[in-house]
Amino acid sequence: MKREDVLMEALPYIQKFYGKTIVIKLGGHAMVDQGILETVIRDAVLLRYVGMKVVLVHGGGPEITAKMQAMGKEPKFVGGLRITDAETLEIAQMVLVGKINDGIVSLIANCGTRSVGISGNDGNLLIARKMEPQRVKVGEVIEEVDLGQVGEIEEVDPEVLHCLLAQNYIPVVAPIAIDRQGRSLNINADTAAAEIAIALGAFKLVNLTDVDGVMDADRTTVYHRLSLTEAETMISNGIIAGGMIPKLDGCMKAVRSGVTSAHVVNGNKEHNLLLELFTNQGVGTMLTL
Repeated sequence: MKREDVLMEALPYIQKFYGKTIVIKLGGHAMVDQGILETVIRDAVLLRYVGMKVVLVHGGGPEITAKMQAMGKEPKFVGGLRITDAETLEIAQMVLVGKINDGIVSLIANCGTRSVGISGNDGNLLIARKMEPQRVKVGEVIEEVDLGQVGEIEEVDPEVLHCLLAQNYIPVVAPIAIDRQGRSLNINADTAAAEIAIALGAFKLVNLTDVDGVMDADRTTVYHRLSLTEAETMISNGIIAGGMIPKLDGCMKAVRSGVTSAHVVNGNKEHNLLLELFTNQGVGTMLTL
């Protein structure tokens, strides 16, 4: 499309989304490739300047693993799930809150707008409880595994986000929560983004990842539009599997709870975030009722 055609196609969407809240989960390769991250942040800042209220939630699993190895601590996974002991949680907080979160805030500042980096601990944004032991397949055996200092969200208090958004800041949220005894817990970033979107009554939830969206069984075609029923059927039929399931679980819960639409988009391709939101066809998968 010509640039002027893209702009004209975007106009009705800009009008429709003006003043609406969008929660964007930053993940995948963007968290380890500075060039990709900078492009995504510029796109997010553009959304802010065309009138959307933007909240960013980020992960950082690969960087946590790299930092642990650099500090001489070997990460431990069971059935693909990270075991988070007290030392691992301390490193995770160091990476998520101290490095990644601060770096994103700096990138936003370089783009000419204001942001504040917080974690789920701040303002009791995310209240969680320690996750119960999980049943996972280890080899050919199903075992119950205690994941350590990993939490599941019980409550979201979005007041701190409302305050920041009202003052035109972009909140940047690290997925660390607090339990009712004041102890920190690591939280899945996909889940955190979905729960925050629900609590804010967001218009959209966008999950930026490393794949083009929800694909068919042959992994050759992207489904650009899916209803909840269609997505549930694809999961039960095994078409959607692996790491896409937790991403879609959060998206489906958000849509069931009042978020107008949820999107799974490849964040590695330049300006996919804008193309997904502001063009008729889109480039990822949009999930609606």
